[in-house]
Order: sequence, then structure tokens, then C-alpha cells
Amino acid sequence: RLHSCLSCIYFACWGQHMKDHVRSKQHKIWVDLEYGNIWCATCTDYVYEAEFKQISDEIMATSHRNLGLGVLYQPWQPTQKEITMIQNNPKKREFSENSKLGLRGLINLGNTCFMSCIVQVLIHTPLLRDYFLSDRHICNFSGTDQCIVCEIERIFQESFSGEMTPFSPHKLLHMIWTHAHHLAGYEQQDAHEFFIAVLDLLHRHLIHKTSISPSNCTCIVDTIFTGKLQSDVVCQVCKGVSTTVDPFWDISLDLPTGSPALPSTLPSGISLQDCLQRFTQPEHLGSAAKIRCSKCNSHQESTKQLTMQKLPVVASFH
Repeated sequence: RLHSCLSCIYFACWGQHMKDHVRSKQHKIWVDLEYGNIWCATCTDYVYEAEFKQISDEIMATSHRNLGLGVLYQPWQPTQKEITMIQNNPKKREFSENSKLGLRGLINLGNTCFMSCIVQVLIHTPLLRDYFLSDRHICNFSGTDQCIVCEIERIFQESFSGEMTPFSPHKLLHMIWTHAHHLAGYEQQDAHEFFIAVLDLLHRHLIHKTSISPSNCTCIVDTIFTGKLQSDVVCQVCKGVSTTVDPFWDISLDLPTGSPALPSTLPSGISLQDCLQRFTQPEHLGSAAKIRCSKCNSHQESTKQLTMQKLPVVASFH
């Protein structure tokens, strides 16, 4: 991503160009031109500053309108007066009793635990909750029975209504059966497959009858769950790099394995960070998987490395 130096008129892409300028000029404060975040070379990290964040949000909203993309979605941010009011009246936060927690049970429709756990995850995703409880969705279908976004909105309203009796998400199950045939039936299904199927349907129904390109979508699903995965293939002869970038909703991580016959070789205390480090390690593709190098104009051995060019707001690993 492109960054601008705040000490002089200089633009550089993220990485070595920025480091070279910092080293030669000792200019350590930069702004990310895509998201408006402030990067500090001394901290080697992005830093939060309330005034800069407010300016960034205002400029991004204006740019969104000027480009004809409509009103940029902004989650509710309480003012200082509202924060004080909430702190002084803690029992008034909810719409009704327990509604602020979204605590409501789901009726099992026969081996539908996989669906219930994903529905509960979606209900308690803050940005998704803010979207559906603020009536942001405008349905483009002829009837609400055809639109899964309307059904998810109904589930959010039911969950935060304050009712304590469990409710049945049978409409959602029927829609998944209709659109994702591999999940149809009363057998127990994989929760991860259901999660991806729901995101895919939400994405498609949100842009139904619109001019929005699926590959360049800014709907609430893509805003929250979509990241970008970068794959760099390096030729071992000329060191040429071939880069591809693909969107993702989830990342499959391998777990280190050991021998079941030797329990001492089995991994213990494996963390998510360990799995991510393994996922992003360079991999030698070997002589059996030579890739044609555009610079050498021949098939050569190479290494491949995966990195996350853009992290989603909510990342899903399995």
C-alpha cells in the first residue's frame, strides 16, 4: 500500500522504500493513503490518535460519495455525552431485559448443532450486529422469503428482542438447503462449510439486482470477512518473483504432527501464532513441480511463500 511521509513531500510503497527513506532522512511518521492510519517508524507499528481517526473517517466518507459509491457505512460511535449517560445509567443500556447480550436459545431441528453454533457466532459479531439492528438492509427481492439477508435480519431482531423462549431458525435452514445442496438433509454437517455457505449467500443476495461487481464488492460481508492472500513464487535461478493476490474468507491451517506410537513426539501447546508462522514459511516446490519462469523462459525450481496482504476485520481460521 502507498504511504506518505508527514515530514516532507515523499510517497513510498510499504516495505523497503519506506525503510530507505526513514534511514536516510530520519522521517518517522507516515500516513497510509488507503485507510488513513498513522505509522510510526520508532514504534514499527500503526498508532491510534483520535483526531487523525476522525479526519480519516470524514475524508473517506467524502471520497466514497464523490466516487458515486453512496454513503459509506459507519458504525455508531457514542459521543462523550452519551458515554457519560451510559456510565451513569448502567441498567438502561438494553432495549429490554437481556437484549444487549443477545441471549436467546435456538431450537435444534434435528442434527442442526452445526447451524446453531454459526448463527450464534454471527449474532455476536459486533459490526454485523450494528448493521442488522440499524435497518441498513434494503431488499431487492420480490419477497422476503427469497432473501437470506432478510432472514438473518429477522434472526438478529429475534435474538435481541428480550424474549427468553428459544426460537426456530427453520427458514434459514430451508434457504441453505435450497441454495447449497451439499448441506441438504438431516445428517450432521460441517460447521465450517455452513459458515462459508452462509457468507456466500449473504454476499450474493446483498448485491442482487445491483451494478456492483462481485470481485470489487463493499457489502457488509466483504467489509468484515474478506482479506487478501498474497502468493510469491521465487525462481531459484534468476530470483524473479511472480506475485498473485486472491481474496479469502477463511484460512486453512495445518497442525504439526507427530507419531501416535510415540506420544512424546506429538505437539503440545500449539498456538495460533505457531500455525500462522508455519503457514507463511517459504516452501521449496522441488524438481517435480517446476514452474515456468517468465524471465528465464524455461521451467525452473522455485520457492513459494504465502502472506496476508490485507487482514479482514474478522478472520476465520480452521
